[in-house]
Amino acid sequence: MPAPLAVTMGEPAGIGPDLLLALYAQRVERNLPPFVVFGHEGFLAARAKRLGLALDIRRVAADEAVAAFEKAMPVVHIEGMVADLPGIVDEHAAPVVIKAIEQAVHSTLTGHCRAVVTAPIHKGALYQAGFKHAGHTEFLADLCAIDGHARLPVMMLAHEDLRTVPLTIHVPIKDVPGLINRKLIVDTLKVMAHDLRQRFHIAAPHIAVAGLNPHAGEGGTIGREDVEIIGPAIADAVAEGINAVGPLPGDTLFYPPHWRQYDAVLAMYHDQALIPIKTVAFDAGVNVTLGLPIVRTSPDHGTAFDLAGTGKASPSSFAAAIAMADQMTASKA
Repeated sequence: MPAPLAVTMGEPAGIGPDLLLALYAQRVERNLPPFVVFGHEGFLAARAKRLGLALDIRRVAADEAVAAFEKAMPVVHIEGMVADLPGIVDEHAAPVVIKAIEQAVHSTLTGHCRAVVTAPIHKGALYQAGFKHAGHTEFLADLCAIDGHARLPVMMLAHEDLRTVPLTIHVPIKDVPGLINRKLIVDTLKVMAHDLRQRFHIAAPHIAVAGLNPHAGEGGTIGREDVEIIGPAIADAVAEGINAVGPLPGDTLFYPPHWRQYDAVLAMYHDQALIPIKTVAFDAGVNVTLGLPIVRTSPDHGTAFDLAGTGKASPSSFAAAIAMADQMTASKA
């Protein structure tokens, strides 16, 4: 039998647990592949009861998940204290959230699972438990490190053929120009080109690079970054065999006839990359981490504490994340 997907429970006070429970209940009509949840069995049973979902939840080892999936939601149980408190962050649950991610990644690295799909976390709660990483993605990169050396993790947002990557992510906009450099651009383009070939099965990826300034700097008259940093970095990447073009004006790049000429777009900052995805696929976009030795996807939304425990949150993005992880690892199945 093919290995299951590893799905992490995420922040217990948020909508992640609600959505994975709802998706298991809808597994047949959504034609979902077998997955195993890494989390707290008792908490998940309590949340299912709160949501009115009559589910059989079964504690298993990862390699027993596929056999159990048809009749019971398989859970790799993580010991700890997790209360069913929708919308109320409880620091006592943080070690379970962290351990769930660690075990899901380990099970995927060792072949017991074939990809990781992560539910949203709340970093503030994790920091109180000693979490030392800037975010989910950086934690995953460290968990996948070889001989203490972590690879460059690259965040991609995807919906169907629209794929965008922000070069800089959760930083103030005033800091973005100082963070952009030739090496970072080239290294990111290398990761994108590699994973577009290996993970998305695109034989010759064509990548567009957005400019930083209005009109991509207009020849240096509206800022110098586009002509002095971004343009030369693209030339460096092309010299290494990467089919990249730019810098292109960000205000016209995402006009559909334009972006559809490319397999992915490298944007310079968070909103430049995320606004196009949020516009066309607000509840169906997927966050994909490139550059890791494993496939990792995640729904493109946060914990949504106000919706937790209500059953009103849409599972569309989570379902899309599961489907994409399945597609990206189809050869392993």
